[in-house]
Amino acid sequence: MDPIEPLLNSASEEKRYRAADRRRHTVRALLHGSLRPRRLAPRRLDDVNIAAVDWHDARWLAVSLTILLFSCADAMLTLMLLERGAYEANPFMAPLVEGSALAFAIVKVALTGAGVIVLTMLARLRAFGRMRIGAMLYATLIAYAALLFYELWLLERLMVAG
Repeated sequence: MDPIEPLLNSASEEKRYRAADRRRHTVRALLHGSLRPRRLAPRRLDDVNIAAVDWHDARWLAVSLTILLFSCADAMLTLMLLERGAYEANPFMAPLVEGSALAFAIVKVALTGAGVIVLTMLARLRAFGRMRIGAMLYATLIAYAALLFYELWLLERLMVAG
């Protein structure tokens, strides 16, 4: 055994204990990671797990926020349609609509928000080995747009008939 080795080991241990623990500075780490992201793309070609990147394209933010805005508009239009005699076709949301409009809106937006967060985190991956999950975000956006146009059409028909 080299006589200098114990000295080197103790010096490195002392240095490690003197350094500030990075994990204690959460806000600073979030700001630093937001301004200088480290992983913009996966390190390896076959790296397809959730933590492969810590920075996502701005387009996913735009798509996600638009979906959430469409979800809020959908909740508002649904409540307006219900006031004019329509009924909730979704069997899972129907009990909430009958109970409280506020509970309905909160649950609807919360469920949509949770789904959008998960899809955004997984946007670079492929579902079932074929389709990019990011395409599911675009499909959700298109479906919400179609639903809003349908609800506006229904609302117009109900207002003309009433």
